[in-house]
Amino acid sequence: MNPRIPRRAAVVGTLLPLVLLAGTGCVRSDSTGGAGSKETGAEDATPHGYVEGAEEAAEHQPGLVVLDRGTGRVRLLDPLSAKVTALGRVEGAETLTGDGRFAQVGTAREAHLFDSGVWMVDHGDHTHYYRADPAAVGSVPGGRVHGTYSDPATTALTGPDGRVGLLDREKLEDGRAVRVRTLAANGSAGAAVPYERQLLVPVRQSGADIDRIRVDARNGDKGRTLSGDCPQLEGQALTPRGVVFGCADGALLVAPGEGKDGKLTATKIPYPEKVEKADRAREFRHRPGSATLAAPAGETGVWTLDVGEREWSRLDTGRPVLAVNSVGQGEPTLVLTDDGVLRAHDTATGKETARTKLLSEVPDPGTARPVIEVDTSRAYVNDPLAGRIHEIDYQDELRLARSLTVPGAPTDMVETGR
Repeated sequence: MNPRIPRRAAVVGTLLPLVLLAGTGCVRSDSTGGAGSKETGAEDATPHGYVEGAEEAAEHQPGLVVLDRGTGRVRLLDPLSAKVTALGRVEGAETLTGDGRFAQVGTAREAHLFDSGVWMVDHGDHTHYYRADPAAVGSVPGGRVHGTYSDPATTALTGPDGRVGLLDREKLEDGRAVRVRTLAANGSAGAAVPYERQLLVPVRQSGADIDRIRVDARNGDKGRTLSGDCPQLEGQALTPRGVVFGCADGALLVAPGEGKDGKLTATKIPYPEKVEKADRAREFRHRPGSATLAAPAGETGVWTLDVGEREWSRLDTGRPVLAVNSVGQGEPTLVLTDDGVLRAHDTATGKETARTKLLSEVPDPGTARPVIEVDTSRAYVNDPLAGRIHEIDYQDELRLARSLTVPGAPTDMVETGR
């Protein structure tokens, strides 16, 4: 029996009855995952939540896209069925990123896009979960990708030099990778993030080691620059509370203001103390839908940032950190250390509350990258040298629920279905 089933509804993959969907009374979603027109009740009206070519499921449909850098093979693992689907092969693969549905494999010159076929649309008071056939979509020029973020209209791929490729999201969902615009590199190490029907672009200020956030139109037309300095901006995260950017002196939160116009504002969340360069938070991880972030803090430390409370906390692992993630507010911080042990820490006190040995061998960081992906009930850790994905019940003292085998070496992994 699938060990996830007792914790989930038994109707995995079943189509929701249309009578229930039509009775929700909310705005229906179109093929881009955005908002469409209100239901009219007419016999010929499109059923609420309908997406052509996709099945609507009763629950979250997770997917794990894994890359084997050595062979360039890209595969999709379905944790519900343990089925592995080959998506394609990319010669010279160097990076893997994802935006919740699509995975991007970067080479020195191109970004190759793959549709995992699982995604969700959040309507606030309820959520729709979809499943379709996974497929390779195509490639666009631009090379390595270090940041990928999307909204219903735009997908932004940011390279390590700060150059941003903007893709038409609707065409992407139709199976075509079309780059509609490129934003030139501007010296910032941050990634562009579509947000609130606009595009947040980190911009290095002329003659200074300071970044600010420019709010552009979705089509890439330049807009206003927000007040609020972010020295040496690096790292970002999209949360329900706004978009967080990492700075040398803390974090910069971009979110709608409290005024009637709701214009975006930038607010600094400073570190509680002076932080050395090597100990800054540069790469944020979190469970989708959560506003509690985790990031490595030097070699043996971890930062957590409660965005709602605007409060930093730091814990010491005592061992070098390979990967981190946060389950959420009031929930544990998960840390994978260089001895192959996954540890749970109380975010408030920093105390270790559970541990489990996962990796018998730790890979060379230059050839593989273990990560911790977290969803609503499970965490997943890729084990590159063993060729496995470990499924962890983080609510049961880090119990190893399953070890799922995938062909080759899962050197990189992203979760989809979000």
